Amino acid sequence: MALGRYKDLCIDAVDARAEGAFWASLLGWDLDLLDDGDACLREGDMVRVWVNTVPEPTTVKNRLHIDVNVASVLEAESLGAVVVDDTQRWTVMRDPDGQVFCVFVREELNRRPYELVLDVTGDPAGAHRVAAWWQVVFGGTLGDDERGFSWLEAVPGLPFEAVTFSPVPEAKATKNRMHVDVWADDLDGLVRHGATMLRDKGDGGIGWTVLADQEGNEFCAFTP
Repeated sequence: MALGRYKDLCIDAVDARAEGAFWASLLGWDLDLLDDGDACLREGDMVRVWVNTVPEPTTVKNRLHIDVNVASVLEAESLGAVVVDDTQRWTVMRDPDGQVFCVFVREELNRRPYELVLDVTGDPAGAHRVAAWWQVVFGGTLGDDERGFSWLEAVPGLPFEAVTFSPVPEAKATKNRMHVDVWADDLDGLVRHGATMLRDKGDGGIGWTVLADQEGNEFCAFTP
């Protein structure tokens, strides 16, 4: 049995409203502008993404990013994204906040939100190890690709097709500007599993607990 359940995705941005408008248009979800200057993206009654205002600008490539299905790269460009690399079978782009994401041009669009991709420092064995760690947290089905990456699919509550874990040479350098939120009944279970507690929910009355996985990737746990 999984230790938790996927809740939603959080994105930090200097201009949360502009970032929210961009991703709402690209993912096809509804934009909700909040009174405090932040934003969220809704699919029906479900909040899929929180966009939070932060003072610091983007300085490094995200460890976690979104892959999106599009009919044309021009669709993303018209919303304010810029092309970084178009030499692969996907196109690497930057959103209005400067955060990297990838678009895949599909002749037939089944789901616009394609997948979440988490970079793992090291080799394919390391990517598999981190994927297996998150499977214990999220549930879902674990798979490995001969090209060197691993993935989780059929994750309960995940509005993306999969979470992919990709090996990269560079180490994590700063706080992630994108992270996942998790519903968790047992915080101690997450810690026993190897999560590191960074901030308790009683610290400043934030209402949730900030943790990190074995790669140092931040995530937030919400308890009943």
